[in-house]
Amino acid sequence: MKIEGATVLVTGGNRGIGKALVEEALARGARKVYAAARNPETVTNPNAVPVALDLTDPASITAAAALHQDVDILVNNAGVHLGGEILLDELDKIRLEMEINYFGPLQVTRAFAPTLVANKGHLLNINSGLSWLVVPDHSSYASTKAASWMLTNALRMELSAHGVGVTSLHVGWVDTEMAARRTEEKVPPAQVAREAFAGIEHGALEVLVGDAARQIKTALAVDPSVLYG
Repeated sequence: MKIEGATVLVTGGNRGIGKALVEEALARGARKVYAAARNPETVTNPNAVPVALDLTDPASITAAAALHQDVDILVNNAGVHLGGEILLDELDKIRLEMEINYFGPLQVTRAFAPTLVANKGHLLNINSGLSWLVVPDHSSYASTKAASWMLTNALRMELSAHGVGVTSLHVGWVDTEMAARRTEEKVPPAQVAREAFAGIEHGALEVLVGDAARQIKTALAVDPSVLYG
């Protein structure tokens, strides 16, 4: 699906990867780009249309979908890393992380599905290399992203029959606030955005950005003792 001339909505479009996705969609000639955020006043791109959307508020999601029925490409980008170790963190914190990273994209997609079907549109879910690997201090986050990966596959199965494409994007550490404390090599948000929209235009089912994501995906085929033994 071509980005040029399309209407794009990006959740979490006010910062980090989301901000880069908004900028890339505009650079590729999107007709309109909605930058959705819990606090839309934090959207700073003058060429984007701020939209109020809170992933923890179903009424907010429903209202956004009702107001913006011209969306061709929906990008579920918003997410959080709140927890650390699943045996130690407060259960409420882990539940909130799952609420935002899994149920949030699910509810947004359900709300916008009639529009995507009507417009023969496309869904992009920003997942993670941690959909496939657990690392210290990211146990609960990785669990939510593993769930989100399967969610994306399930949505593809159900939406493809209606002419809607679905792409899952996976990347290692990205140079954003969320990964500020990580010392590993990081991928620039602009690169993530470029490869994400290139994947949509080529109809890719999955987009893997950076060497780390590709290596992690390959490691799924090895004995688990190599990773966790």
